[in-house]
Amino acid sequence: MQFPVSRLLLALWLGLMSGVVVAQADPPGDPAAVKLGDDGYWRDKNGDPTYKIEKDGTVDFATFQGFRRFNSTCFVCHGPDGSGSSFAPALADSLKTMDYSTFAGVVVNGRKDFLNGQDKVMPSFGDNKNVTCYLNDIYVYLRARSTGALGRGRPPHHAQKTGQYGDNEDKCMADN
Repeated sequence: MQFPVSRLLLALWLGLMSGVVVAQADPPGDPAAVKLGDDGYWRDKNGDPTYKIEKDGTVDFATFQGFRRFNSTCFVCHGPDGSGSSFAPALADSLKTMDYSTFAGVVVNGRKDFLNGQDKVMPSFGDNKNVTCYLNDIYVYLRARSTGALGRGRPPHHAQKTGQYGDNEDKCMADN
């Protein structure tokens, strides 16, 4: 799975080369779910993956799966519920200003920042199918956390996995 270098990564690189960091990601926009895509993911008006939470608190399957995947890999550095730690930033806050393509670029390609005399390294997860096959899920979970639509902890109820979602999951995990 190949993702292009994001504008944020390019801006950070250019800023580091000039000695000045002047980068800001585009905000992700309105998270309202407007369409269920053929891939089993809800999409916002821009076509980016988003969450759908019913009035009774039931989350869509991708958001629930994102919670599970985040807590199997990402929470070690980024803290429970994306709340941050001494190792890595609070992604629940970062996604308030980070769009999908920037998020995907950082997760797939990794990132290294030199700030305040400290090296901060986000390793590349581009070869890890347990992350890349669930990148949309992790994003929508963190997006729901960043907007306050989803509280801390395991979502109490979730929709069932759709056939479309399951087919895409099987294909991604099987691809070499």
